[in-house]
Amino acid sequence: MNKNIAIDGPAGSGKSTIAKIIGERLNLMYINTGAMYRAITLKALRENISYTSVDKLEKLIEGTELYFEDDQLFMDGENISQEIILPETSNNVSNYAAVPKVRRMLVKKMQDMAKKFDVIMDGRDIGTVVLKDAEFKFFLSASAEERANRRFNEYKNNGVEVDYNELLEDIKRRDHIDSTRETDPLAKADDAIEIDSTKLTIDEVVEKIMNYVNK
Repeated sequence: MNKNIAIDGPAGSGKSTIAKIIGERLNLMYINTGAMYRAITLKALRENISYTSVDKLEKLIEGTELYFEDDQLFMDGENISQEIILPETSNNVSNYAAVPKVRRMLVKKMQDMAKKFDVIMDGRDIGTVVLKDAEFKFFLSASAEERANRRFNEYKNNGVEVDYNELLEDIKRRDHIDSTRETDPLAKADDAIEIDSTKLTIDEVVEKIMNYVNK
């Protein structure tokens, strides 16, 4: 059985950064599942396909090639790692990710990866749906204000001008959509270890997780 680690949490909780570091330390393939949803959102927006057009979304996903290379996400041969973190994609991804058909198709892709490789995945429903039998499960949380501040600094460091209050409202809106959607809502798995990262540095969270894994 492959070694699998699941890390879940709301937007801006630090899942991706931390999962990437853990993956490097333990020699696991890091799969950013949120980036996969963002990729489909980006392509749908480019092609003016609404999240309500399920049939068109199904065909879009069937015709899309996604793969990770050196922590960069490629879609149909194009490196989209920077474009998928821009506000337009971020503000729309929860709507597309809430579509049951979209989730089923992408979850299947994720599970196929986990069967072939030792992986660490982060997302909203990894411990509850995608990797229900993962050896280790973690749920990262943080206050909405702290998560908005992290996103603000992330955009600022990438030269993107954004308004903090708008980011905070978007975080709260995404939390509501993610936790109340009908299919695979954001939730902590019963056997997951919860870590509140509000007052912790990235290194401190990493060490907490490594301590659990090494036990």
